[in-house]
Parts: sequence; structure tokens; C-alpha cells
Amino acid sequence: MAIQSKPIPALYTVYILRSTVRHASLYIGSTPNPPRRLSQHNGEAKGGAARTSKGNLRPWEMVGLVSGFPSMVAALKFEWALTNPHLSLHIPSSSRLTVTTGRTKRGRPRRPTKTLVSIVSNIHLLLRVPSFSRWPLKLHFFAPEVYEAWKKWCSTASEPLRESLVVVTDFGKIGAKRSKKTAPIPVPEDDNGEGVEDSTAEQAEPWGIHALPLDYEPIKDYVVKSQNVFEFEQEGNCVICRDEILSGQGLHAVCTNEGCEGVGHLSCWSRHFLPASDLDGDGTILPIHGHCPKCKGGVQWSDMMKELTLRVRGQKDIEKLLKTKRKRAAKAKAAAKSS
Repeated sequence: MAIQSKPIPALYTVYILRSTVRHASLYIGSTPNPPRRLSQHNGEAKGGAARTSKGNLRPWEMVGLVSGFPSMVAALKFEWALTNPHLSLHIPSSSRLTVTTGRTKRGRPRRPTKTLVSIVSNIHLLLRVPSFSRWPLKLHFFAPEVYEAWKKWCSTASEPLRESLVVVTDFGKIGAKRSKKTAPIPVPEDDNGEGVEDSTAEQAEPWGIHALPLDYEPIKDYVVKSQNVFEFEQEGNCVICRDEILSGQGLHAVCTNEGCEGVGHLSCWSRHFLPASDLDGDGTILPIHGHCPKCKGGVQWSDMMKELTLRVRGQKDIEKLLKTKRKRAAKAKAAAKSS
């Protein structure tokens, strides 16, 4: 059976799940859609994991996750390594932070009990090992105490993480009761303490996992720009080697910066970026970031590759994205006319 190539996914994550009833109960999983997956774990939709189906531990909450995986398989590899840090071959034996204690009835090494400290410490370790250290991963924390545990571990870890690693926090409204999808909206009260309707109350913005982009919407303008460049054969010369770019021949990438239509051979972009991506002389061939020779703006290799794979392998995804844009534009135009 032939393997079907797919574009880099809009979102794929490895998440940390915690019971709101018993904080010591933790679970690690992976998903392209955290809100939907959380609903499954809480029994609100079909498909939850057996280990999270105990009613006395529900509801569960996602307190942190890692995003930016280049494929589902990549996320599954990271998930397995984080779930089995005592066995994973991605971690050298001399670097293990978690060791097995005893064996199961089948003779396999028993999986150690997960704790918050063990999870954040092993995330830190996995982000440093060669298998994952140069991936375009991003850390998200949705609970203050989990983020504090992360910071505490980082301050004592034997080795630092790369400076370009992005860490995002989103705690909603701290100290207030939070709904599933949004931070709370204060309810006005009358003189008797009864709630009253308030037409001026604004809908709160989604927070946490509900604010994550689940589709390619964040790079929509970039996709449109690239589509125009290649559809109208406006590639010109490579911004790095200056040779003419032959339309439809080879892989070409476009600068990610707004207003810049600099196009280059994929191999040229790679060679141009490697010196600027803290190469340690270890033979690494995967860039992380660099600057466009045309506009001088900073460019993330992962953003460029997401658009390239979408253009080459995801025509249906592009059609869906542009169709959504046209629908929204038509609605906005109709609204403007009616007003």
C-alpha cells in the first residue's frame, strides 16, 4: 500500500491531563483537537480513554501541552517517550531521570507512577535530546502551579534549553470560577442580590485550550500570498543564489513576512538558515530560523515548511481555507451594505 503524503498539520499536540478531583491523577495523550479530546475524556463525547473513564476522577482538565509537531507520527513518538521515559530509546541510559521499579506479571518493566515533577522534568529532558531538540515545538501551560513546577525544574536542570524555544502561559482569570470554554463573565446584581440581565456585558474571550488555533487560519494571508506568486508565475530569481527559478520545477519556498514575496530554492533557504540557527558543528541539517535576504525580516523555518507542505500536498485544505475566507468576506460586505 502506498503511503499518502500529508501537509504538516495545522495543530498536533501532546497534552497533560489532570483530574480536578484528585490532582495527583495525571494522564498523557496526543491529539490534533484538544477541546474535542477533553470532552471525550470527560464522557461528553464518544472516544475517551479507558484510564480516564472513572467517574470519581472526572472532570479532567488539560493543564499543559506541547504543540508544533510536524506530523501525527512525530507527536506519537514524543507521547510514547514521555509516557515511558524509563524505556524510551530517545533518552540515553546515562541521562534517564525516571527508572523502572519492578516488573509486571508478563515480565515487562513496570511503568513508574507519574507525578507533576516527573512529567515536567522529562519534558525538559526530551526537548534537549537530539531526537527532538531541533523540532519547532512550543510549550503551553494553563495552570499556574504547573508552570511554577516547570520554572522550578528549569532553574535546577543540569542543562538549559535552546533560547528560541517558545513557552506560552494562559491561565484565564485567576481566582475566579472558570467555565469550560471561556473566562467568567460577571453577572450584575440588583439591590436584593438577585442576578439581572445586562445587555452591555461582553462575551469573554476563549482561553486555554479553547483559544488554540485548530486550523490553518493563522497562516491564511501567507497562503494567499504564496498562491498568487506561483499561480501567476512571479517567482523571479532565487533570493539567495540569484539563479532563475523555473516554475513548476523543484521545491521553492516563500518568505513568511508580510509584503515580501522573496522566493528561493528550498536547498538554498536551508543553507542560508543553518549558520543563523546556532549550529554546533555536529552535522545538523535541520534549520530553525534565519533572515530573509530580501526584506531582512526574521523567518521561522517551521512556518515556511508548513506553507510549503500545504501548497504541495494539501490542495483540499487550501481550498477549504480560501473558501472560508471568501464566505467571511461576503458576509462582511453584506453587513456593510445593510448598515
